[in-house]
Amino acid sequence: MKGLILCAGKGTRLQPFSYSQPKTLLPVAGKSVLEYCLENLIKQGIKEIGIVVNPSQDSIFKSLGNGERFGVKLHYIYQLEQKGISHAVKAAEAFIGQDPFVLVLGDNLIAEDLETLIESYQRDQTSGAVLLSQVSNPQDYGIAVVKGNEIINLEEKPAKPKSNLAVIGAYLFDQSIFKAVHNIRPSKRGEYEITDAIQWLIDNGFKISYTITKKLYSDVGTIGRWLEANEWMLSKRLEKKIVVGNNTIIENCTLRGPVIIGDNCVLKDAEIGPFVSIQDDCYVEKCHIDHSILLEKSHLSHIDMPVSQSVFGREVNLKGLTGVSKNKVHFYVGDKAQLIIPKDEEDSDG
Repeated sequence: MKGLILCAGKGTRLQPFSYSQPKTLLPVAGKSVLEYCLENLIKQGIKEIGIVVNPSQDSIFKSLGNGERFGVKLHYIYQLEQKGISHAVKAAEAFIGQDPFVLVLGDNLIAEDLETLIESYQRDQTSGAVLLSQVSNPQDYGIAVVKGNEIINLEEKPAKPKSNLAVIGAYLFDQSIFKAVHNIRPSKRGEYEITDAIQWLIDNGFKISYTITKKLYSDVGTIGRWLEANEWMLSKRLEKKIVVGNNTIIENCTLRGPVIIGDNCVLKDAEIGPFVSIQDDCYVEKCHIDHSILLEKSHLSHIDMPVSQSVFGREVNLKGLTGVSKNKVHFYVGDKAQLIIPKDEEDSDG
């Protein structure tokens, strides 16, 4: 069995942070979303994994390499145009060949062990299996109607949903999926939908099984959902623990877990946590920060207002924000942004 991770999307809803790196490399609880996907596949004994990227995403190769450090072999597959999941699957046909494969989306975090999906496929001897979850807003998802152990109908973002069972971004297929992706047409939004491909299989006599998860999952597709995913992954990995990296200096600080702090950071006279992820080489002084993410080389100092539900990009420099509000404030600050407010005239050159 092979694995396939789709990463070619542009991540427009995660701008400005996705301008400088693919959204699948954005960190959640100190680790990229893509690495969580990779680990979930490796846990199932999958040793050969394809990663679908667009040509501008060389940073993904730089991050993961050929897979040697993970004990697997990675294959990079180019999707030159982003025309939907089925279009990406079609691009991977030569890599997959005749093997069954687990398909996951590179911007999805799923707490469910993929073993349940594999068991459903093997037990029911179907042409595929889909991971489903009950949702409160089914009109925003691909929605499945099930009967017994099989899916009998799928519809993408229906105006009048027939169930609340949503497709959440993990699938298992045999080679019959390629018949489907070659026979469907683009949807109204111009994409080749995976729900249409699965429905084609159902309409042509192929059986598709399913499993329903009650565990957490998140499409890390917006900044709000990124912050939510960071919180539940910190809770899952650390509970209320505090993890501090190598060569990090902490002076006169209050830390409230769960908190993860990277290597070579300096924290002074600060209150950090709960639910804060700080990446490597950050500097934080005289700040109160909770429920937030700091990317590499962020420099925050002398911020009087309590900071919450915020993301600071790489090499951000914020200093001297005083007297504005005692209520919690929220920042979404892109890479290399600077805002320095001197305290008085004598600091105006510094």
